[in-house]
Amino acid sequence: MTFQALLASKTGDKITTSVVSLSEPDLMPGDVVVDVDYSTVNYKDAMAITGRADVIRQFPLIPGIDFAGTVKTSSYPGIAAGDRVVANGWGLSQTHHGGYAQQARVKGEWLVKLPAALSTKDAMAIGTAGYTAMLSVLALEHGGLTPQHGDILVTGANGGVGSIAIALLSGLGYRVVASTGRLEESEYLRSLGADDIIDRRTLSEPGAPIASEKWAGAVDSVGSHTLANVLAQTKYRGVVTACGLAQGMDLRASVLPFILRNVTLAGIDSVNAPQQMRIEAWSRLARDLDLDKLARTTQVVGLAEVPTIVERLFEGKVQGRTVVDVNAGLSHSTKGI
Repeated sequence: MTFQALLASKTGDKITTSVVSLSEPDLMPGDVVVDVDYSTVNYKDAMAITGRADVIRQFPLIPGIDFAGTVKTSSYPGIAAGDRVVANGWGLSQTHHGGYAQQARVKGEWLVKLPAALSTKDAMAIGTAGYTAMLSVLALEHGGLTPQHGDILVTGANGGVGSIAIALLSGLGYRVVASTGRLEESEYLRSLGADDIIDRRTLSEPGAPIASEKWAGAVDSVGSHTLANVLAQTKYRGVVTACGLAQGMDLRASVLPFILRNVTLAGIDSVNAPQQMRIEAWSRLARDLDLDKLARTTQVVGLAEVPTIVERLFEGKVQGRTVVDVNAGLSHSTKGI
């Protein structure tokens, strides 16, 4: 039996993708085979298949840093045929075939069983972006923040992490300030639960080492000058989570927010997070995320449409989450790897 996949290949410095027909022997080692239903298009996926960052470490490779589906076969304790599962990060789309395929074979330890409240489509509407947003919320809570402490800023608000962070935080009772470069989409952000909208340009240029206190905490997916300014404007004993680098990987900040205001900067790593933290995050997503709000953030495309979506993402034209239905509208070109 064959299945279809989006395969990335590299010639010289150029990465190309095509939908191909593969069979189970083409998959990489693992103790669980999953019939994949959905994957997603994340910023990291876009960086991977365009070569803007060295995400993919070996070629040819099936990209896709996450997927959700139903277990076909398993020799891993605790994971059985018929289980609905989700995978995020680990080696997917870097050194191991990822989610842009109708089948995946992975290590059982990479999988989390889906809570009953979430479908496989819900899981990928959430995806790595939403899972990262939940890890950020958990970090804010670990730092002691409650809704009574004040506003929470979300940067990159129209993106996947930002959209779901707004929905989660507003649902938990926090007052949310959304930072965006697309002010024309303010109503969308308000529909997710944002209370105030600010122009990202107020944060994206070099600023003072410390400034007036504005928010109790923040979820930042932008980095660079934006993160430095967010820290400078965070209240005493505030918490800021850092989970992205859309503006850049540099951080030209001052120690003043840390030593004068006792601000905490919490790094968020979604790739290698321990299993127990993943289970907690997915459990909380099932409990705390409004699925109606989630639906507002989501569009669905087929495998062949992924490269086009990536182009639109870099142009700033993609809102919220893009789910990839790996079983929709496929035509293949070649067979084998």
